[in-house]
This record gives sequence, structure tokens and C-alpha cells, in this order.
Amino acid sequence: MLETVKYLLGSAGPSGYGSKSTAEKVTEHSTDLRSVTAIITGATSGIGAETARVLAKRGAKLILPARSIKAAEETKARILSESPEAEIIVMALDLSSLSSVRKFVAEFENLNFPLNLLINNAGKFAHQHAISEDGVEMTFATNHLGHFLLTKLLLKKMMDTAKESGVEGRIVNVSSSIHGWFSGDAIQYLRLITKDKSQYDATRAYALSKLANVLHTKELARILKKMGANVAVNCVHPGIVRTRLTREREGLITDLVFFLTSKLLKTIPQAAATTCYVATHPRLANVSGKYFADCNEVSSSKLGSNLTEAARIWSASETMVAKNSYANSDPLEIN
Repeated sequence: MLETVKYLLGSAGPSGYGSKSTAEKVTEHSTDLRSVTAIITGATSGIGAETARVLAKRGAKLILPARSIKAAEETKARILSESPEAEIIVMALDLSSLSSVRKFVAEFENLNFPLNLLINNAGKFAHQHAISEDGVEMTFATNHLGHFLLTKLLLKKMMDTAKESGVEGRIVNVSSSIHGWFSGDAIQYLRLITKDKSQYDATRAYALSKLANVLHTKELARILKKMGANVAVNCVHPGIVRTRLTREREGLITDLVFFLTSKLLKTIPQAAATTCYVATHPRLANVSGKYFADCNEVSSSKLGSNLTEAARIWSASETMVAKNSYANSDPLEIN
């Protein structure tokens, strides 16, 4: 009850920020990000677009990968209308397609840009069951597997940039508190809903993909520490906010739920605050493998904190992205 009251009041936590803090507020310390190059997925609307707007306002050079080039160009135009000096490049990327991810990374590397910041923000909540071109359930393919491969392929660039600049690189995985709704065997459930449409539950599939984001963060942080890399990775819950993520679930029930929870809803500037805080605040130097909400470190679910499960999801993801390099392979033949 006390935590709910603090949330509603926007009371500041140890960081000095809380649920009512905005992305602009938490980046007031970072008024000059001109040396930062950032890739932000899912920046065509909602939290991603606000994150891009604020980081551009602070001077960061932005790469906006998107499935819809038109939507990304519109986002770019809106940002430039406010920050005419901003450097923004729009590129094509469909996170549900592993070949698209590989193509994007190859094209980005051809630009010979450094990379200081990777924000894995894009998300999909699919009411209808679908399978990606790589043979994986679509929500998991988009929310986790595409970002897993994207991060894997960009990691060397980030480590090289951090080494050359002496400035810590940061990866931010945007998850959700809904990750705590998932229980059971993650890989077994993924295999089940990929192979049997009748077993598909949209909310549980989304929760699984968000749990995978948390576990990806845990294991990647362990690996980066072992490597001695000057790159940190953290995970965030942005809060409850009505964005285009729910566009496939519009209707009376969705409207009613949002009406009943309206006092708990954040504005989009508030929802983007935790991402921007974790991405830029100097207080978080050398902080890695953590989970944040309302701009403060909090605990993830018990399953989300399980290092054995994190290693298992990592191994399964490696198998899925590797096997899709070969024709006629089953990406879900995993342990």
C-alpha cells in the first residue's frame, strides 16, 4: 500500500527521481551528448519517440532503425522541428527477421560510426498468433530474439568505441513488470506456442518475451564483466502507459482497463524517463545487470533473477540465431 501511495505521489527514491519524473528532467545533467552516437529501436512512436526526442535535444547523434521508413522519417521531422541541429539517420530494420537484423548491422558498420548507446526499446503485443519467417513465435521473435542478435552483432563495435573513447558504453533493454507474470519452463512454453496455435495466450507470450529481456540483461552483464569490457547493460520497466503497443487490442475491454487504471498511468514523457536515466546518468557508471523502475533500482521477479535460467535462455537464443543461418533447420530444437 505504501509503495502505491509513493507511486501516485511521485515520491523520489534514492536516485532523486520518481514515477512523475520526465525524460527531460532526468537528463538535465546531460545537456551535452554531442559525443554520443545512439541506436534506438522502436522510436517511431510512444516511449521510443520521446526517448529519441530528448536525447537529440541533448545533442546525441541518432540512428533510428524501423520497419516503416515513412514513420521513422516523420519522427525525424518532428525532432528536427524542435532541434534543427540534430543528426538523425533513418535505416530499415524488421526485428522479427534475423536476416533483416544482419543486414541492418552490416549497413550500420559501413557508416564507420562509433556506437556508445544501444536502446532496445521496440516491442510487440500480438493478439493473434503468428510465426516469424525464421520459424519462431512472433512476439518472442520481435521482442527478444531480434534484439538478442542485434546486441550480439553490435557488441564489438560498442566495446571498441568504449576502449577508444574511454567512455563507458551502455545497453538498455526495455522490459516490463509483466515479466513477473510468467511462470513455468520458458523454453518449453516457447516451443509449445510456436508449434501449436491452440496453446497461444497473447498475454503469457508477451510476459515470456519480457522475461527473456530481463534474463538477457543478467547473462550479458556477467559476460561483459568476465571480458573486462567497458560496457554496461541494464533493464527497465517504463511503467503503465497507453501507447501503440496495444494497437491490436483496441476495444471496449481495453478501454475499460485503461479507464480503471487511469490514476496509475504515466504520460509518455514520464514513461521514457527511466530509459533516459539508465542510458545517460553519470550516477550509474559501472552499474550493470540491474533492473530499474521509476528511475530507481528495484528487484525483478524471482525467475528474472535466476542466473541458471538466464544462462539457459542465452544458450537457447544463441542456438536459434545460429541455426537460422542454415536452410531447413528447426530453430526450436533446443534443450
